[in-house]
Order: sequence, then structure tokens, then C-alpha cells
Amino acid sequence: MTGIMLFNMFTPQVIRWVIDNGIAAGQLRLLGWSVAGLLGLTLLKGVLTYLEGRWSETASQNVAYDLRNEIQRKLTRLSFSFHDQTETGELLSRAVQDVERIRFLTGRASLRVLQGVFVLIGTVTMLFWMEARLALLVTASMPLLVYQALYFGRRFRPLSLRIQKQLAVLTTQVEQNLRGSQVVKAFAQEEAEIERFERENDRWFELSAEGARLQAVHIPLLFLIANIGTVFIIWYGGRLVIQSEFTLGELVAFTAYLSQLIEPVRRLGMIIPAIAIAASSAERIFEILDTLPDVQDAPDAYPLPPVKGLVRFEGVSFGYSQRQVLKDITFEAQPGEVVALLGPTGSGKSTIVSLLPRFYDPTAGRITIDGHDIRRVTLNSLRNQIGIVMQEATLFGGTVRENIAFGKPGAAEEEIIAAAQAAQAHEFIIQMEQGYETRIGERGVMLSGGQRQRLAIARAILMNPRLLILDDATSSVDTETEHLIQLAFQQLMQGRTTFVIAHRLSTVKRADLILVLDGGSIAARGAHAELLQTSPLYAEIYQRQLKWQEAQPVNQVNGAASDGNSLPPPPGRR
Repeated sequence: MTGIMLFNMFTPQVIRWVIDNGIAAGQLRLLGWSVAGLLGLTLLKGVLTYLEGRWSETASQNVAYDLRNEIQRKLTRLSFSFHDQTETGELLSRAVQDVERIRFLTGRASLRVLQGVFVLIGTVTMLFWMEARLALLVTASMPLLVYQALYFGRRFRPLSLRIQKQLAVLTTQVEQNLRGSQVVKAFAQEEAEIERFERENDRWFELSAEGARLQAVHIPLLFLIANIGTVFIIWYGGRLVIQSEFTLGELVAFTAYLSQLIEPVRRLGMIIPAIAIAASSAERIFEILDTLPDVQDAPDAYPLPPVKGLVRFEGVSFGYSQRQVLKDITFEAQPGEVVALLGPTGSGKSTIVSLLPRFYDPTAGRITIDGHDIRRVTLNSLRNQIGIVMQEATLFGGTVRENIAFGKPGAAEEEIIAAAQAAQAHEFIIQMEQGYETRIGERGVMLSGGQRQRLAIARAILMNPRLLILDDATSSVDTETEHLIQLAFQQLMQGRTTFVIAHRLSTVKRADLILVLDGGSIAARGAHAELLQTSPLYAEIYQRQLKWQEAQPVNQVNGAASDGNSLPPPPGRR
């Protein structure tokens, strides 16, 4: 950049010398050599500009690279409470579009601003050195120019922030429509969703048009103020040349310097909107980066040693948004025991199993595993010893092998196959065209619901956890698939302390401890036979949702709905 700056400062002086000593003096030989010299300097400037652009672009790409890594790292580590309150499309907009705007600012835009400052200082210095009276005329409009630029920036920045937020709304709309495309089509809501998107797109268009109008007014005004000096140069400088107080070469050089002075102003008109947008983008990005996880390792956290599986909830309460979800939950699960959780929708079953791996922290009380307070151990060591299989299995858009080995990336081939066999998944996997190397599509869309659930079970088996969290619902699968899933569940639960959100009578009867939840509290606890006699709520759940299963063979019972045991059995099975 320094070489380019020096070239810009001295080129007008070279032109002045050529005009005064070559053209005006009629020296053709001198003129020829001078033109050749200027051509060489121009080529040198081109090379320097190329190197400058390449280095600045590399630097800006490195900034974007680091920012995206930091955002991904932060989003991965932030607590569930953050993701519960933030829309996915909003996060995508910040991670992609906002980062790109900052990349532009830290690359050529910043370089142009820096160059503009040095050109402005150098050019004004040269103008006053050549002719102070002309320089005063040219610079008289500079305070007005600076004021106008700052005024434009103050007005454009809040508008650019609103445009960014509206763009995030559009991204969220597209993301939700893509994710829920089956629901949209199933309810014939295509036109309604198109209209909804168009409304949000109209809002974005209105904001963008307002920004364009703002630029259309202020950028030409900046040019107008900057170009006023040219008029004075031609008028007053021409008089000085006629009066022989100024040479023609000096006037041309002065005009060249004035053009260099206008160039930063022209760039300023383009860069101010970019700066305003990038400032808004930085504000949105650092809002994420500055967010502290609600759940994180304590400063003195230590790794949880291999556990036997003794779990205690001691006076645990939990709430959020001024709503109490759990109240004074106390119970104990011995190693290898099965704890079944039953209760109406919203009674707190899912919240209990979410507290164990510290997806959330209780607001009161504590949870211990083998006597270790889970808030005193590192998150990774805790979660590495807990396997989770819910009804809605979350899979990733890789291969079958990669999904099974997700919790243990370095697993051997034999371990992966053994886990798939134990989960009753090996047979359908080897029937695929590419077997374990088959790509299953985004969220496993290439698989059936039962196949996705068995892969999730295989993933948990491969981790060999001491603690297990299950949702045993198997709705929307045929009886044969359900039977295979139940066999996989039995294999998975052997010898492990297991917490089950129970929907099946067989699971309830096998449980060592049944917790009946109601309104966030434990309404009753005990074994199946005992609770039938002592708990009216349990007896009601049994009569409405479980009793009909007694007359059905294990491999012919359709799974209950997963909405919290609140639906009655199908007609004819009451």
C-alpha cells in the first residue's frame, strides 16, 4: 500500500514536469522518454495493486473463516435454553450472511478506507505546498463533506439493522417451509405459505427500497459537495496561469491532485453503507459470541469416573419463564434398575430426563450419580456415560456407519456391526445397496421411522453407557417392526440404570420403580401391582392406556402415542 501511495503522490508532479519541460518547451525526445517512464510506473502500480488486493482478500477470508468457526463452536456449546428461544433461520442468517458482510468490510473496504485517509492527508499537503490560495478554496467544503457523510451513516445504520433482521425472518420462513414441507402439503397450505412468505418479502423489499432512496439522495450530494472544488480550480487556477503566476503543468497537476481528493469521497459514499451494514452484522454476531451458556463446566469441575449407576434426585425443582415445571422431586434409582415415568401431558416427565445429562440445571436441589453432584463434573464425562434414545430419532445426513458411530467416531467395524445386530438393524442395513456406506439423507429421510429408531438404539448401544434414557413409544410402525424395536430395547436396557418415559404395559411391569407425575410433582411411586391399589391416578392411566395391551401378544401391540400418555387406546381395545 505504501508503494501505491507514493506513486499517487508523485505522479502528478511527474506530469507537471513533463508538460512544463517537454510539451511547453517542444522537447519531443524528452516527451517520449517521459511517457515511457510513466508507462513503466503504471505497470509497477498494477503489480502492487494486484499484490495488495490478493493479500487483503486473504486476510478478509481468514477473518470470515475464524468467525464461522467461532460461531459454530459457540452454537454447539450454548445451552438448550438458548436454542429453545432462538429460531434456526435467524442463526443461519447470522452465520452466513452477516459473516460475509464483515468479510467484505475487513477486506477491500477497510483497505479503501485506510488508503482514503492517507490519500486525503497526502493530497491536502501537496495542494498547500503547491498553491495555498487554491488549496484553501478546495478544502473550504471539506467540513460540510465530513458532516454530510457522518449524517448519512447515522441514518443508514439503524435501517440496515432492520433490513438484516427482516432478512433473517425470510431465512427462517424458508427453513421452516423446507423442514415442514410434508405438513404443508398434507394440509394443502401451499398457497397460504406462499402468501405468508410474500408478506415478509414485501416488508424486506420496503426496507431495502427505503435504504436505496437514502443512498440515492445522500451519495450524489456527497459528490456534489466534493466537485465544487473543481469549479474553483478552473476559474481561479486559470486566472493564475493567464497572469503567469502558475504554469500550465502546475494547473494540470493541481487538478490531478483534486481528482485524487475526490476519489476517497466517492469511495466514502459507497463504503459508508457497507460499514453501516457490517456494523449491524457485527452487533448480531457478537450477540451470539457474548452469550454465556446457562449450563457449563464449573471452574473446578473434574471428570466423572466410570459409574455403577446409582442416581439420586434430592429435592429437585425446575422452572423457566416464571413457570414452575418440577417441584421437590426426590427419589433414588439403584444401579441396573428401571425407572418408569408416567403422567399426563406436561407433568414433567421429559424435564426429569433432560436434567440428568444437564441439558438444563435445576433451580433448586441437586442430582447425584454414585455420590457425585453432576454440576461438579465435566459435561463431556457426564454425557459420555449416558445413552439417549427418544421416539423422534435425530440422524444426520451421512452414512449408516457414521450415524451409528456418532458417539464413538473411532469405533471398529466389528463394534459397529455388533451394535447394529443388538439393535435389530443389521438385517435391513445389509439389504441396502451400499450397506453400511449407504447415505441416509438429511435427518434420515431415506429410512422408515422404525429404521431410524433402531439406528438410534444401535448408536446408544455402541457407546455402552451406564445410564440410559428411553422413550419406549413406537407409534406409526407395523407390528413386526415394533417387535424388533422392543427386542432392541430389551437388549439395550440389560444391566443399565434406565429411565423410561413409558407407554407400554410390558415396560411398566418390568420397572423396578414407577414414578407417577402430576403437575410437576411425584403423585405416587412404587411397583405396578402396588400402585393399582394405592394410586387413583395410576389406576386411571392403566385403565385408559395400558390395560388393553394385556390381551395382545407382545409382537402385535401398536405403540402408544408419544404425547404424554394422554390418548385412549384405539377403538375396540378399551
